[in-house]
Amino acid sequence: MQQTILVTGGFGFLGQAVAQKFKKLGYRVVGIGHSQWDTKQALSFGYDVWLEASLSLSSLMSLDDKFNLVVHCAGSSSVGYSLTNPLQDFSQNVLATAELLEFLRITESEALLIYPSSAGVYGKCDDVPIHESAALNPSSPYGYHKKIIEQMLDMHSKIYKTHVAIIRFFSIYGPYLKKQLLWDASTKFLMADKEAVFWGSGEETRDWIYIDDAVELISKISNNPTPFILVNGASGDRITVKSLLEMLRDALGVDIEIKFNGTVRPGDPSYYHADISKLREMGMQPKVMLNEGIVSYVDWIKTCLK
Repeated sequence: MQQTILVTGGFGFLGQAVAQKFKKLGYRVVGIGHSQWDTKQALSFGYDVWLEASLSLSSLMSLDDKFNLVVHCAGSSSVGYSLTNPLQDFSQNVLATAELLEFLRITESEALLIYPSSAGVYGKCDDVPIHESAALNPSSPYGYHKKIIEQMLDMHSKIYKTHVAIIRFFSIYGPYLKKQLLWDASTKFLMADKEAVFWGSGEETRDWIYIDDAVELISKISNNPTPFILVNGASGDRITVKSLLEMLRDALGVDIEIKFNGTVRPGDPSYYHADISKLREMGMQPKVMLNEGIVSYVDWIKTCLK
């Protein structure tokens, strides 16, 4: 019998990749989000059913499907936006999730709910691999809201027996992502004359996971029978922002000097490096090396920024 997946935030970078992955796996794919696709356009992105709407109890109740799996990608994904619009970020993340959980509760759904959370829940950390058991110390409204959502999911799992999997993704990247560091840096490199200036010192660390590995991780966790899962989603490889930008610049083939302004942006932790031992224990391991992923990203971005 064909299984059905609901993808919230289905128009976003991760949501679209999830839809296409599960469509290939034979699922009936239902999506909700903000895009006025017609039926043909929705199908081209992997959706059998597309609902153009905000995530709410009323919009979810209008869907005439019983779901085996829900991948909850909806919500704001910007630290900067959360700092200037904390109420809107709370609404788009926390309140929207509460509506989804209420939908699952009142429909007595047996679906597995997979939530792509964020390393933002960890906040400020030392320059060491971060284990899932580390204390949560968010440094932005975005991180606090993700933490609240994780607590809500834990509560629903314990009280209402909702089957939950939380993946704390670090930095997801890949073709079609038109925001965040790699997009902004590529734009600067291709438009600059001699130099490009970036925030911080360049010694900040990040842990990157390619989009194909991210959705493969979601796919594998969808088959895990454990009632509650919480795991880091990352490569486990540490790289400084400076080294990453040098890798990107060289892949783009431009001769631009990289400089840093020394200013730390609010809500921007210095160090992010995931401990992925738990991921490995579950038999999962990201496959795309960063240098390979950057080449794929650059091949795509050159077609966008010509």
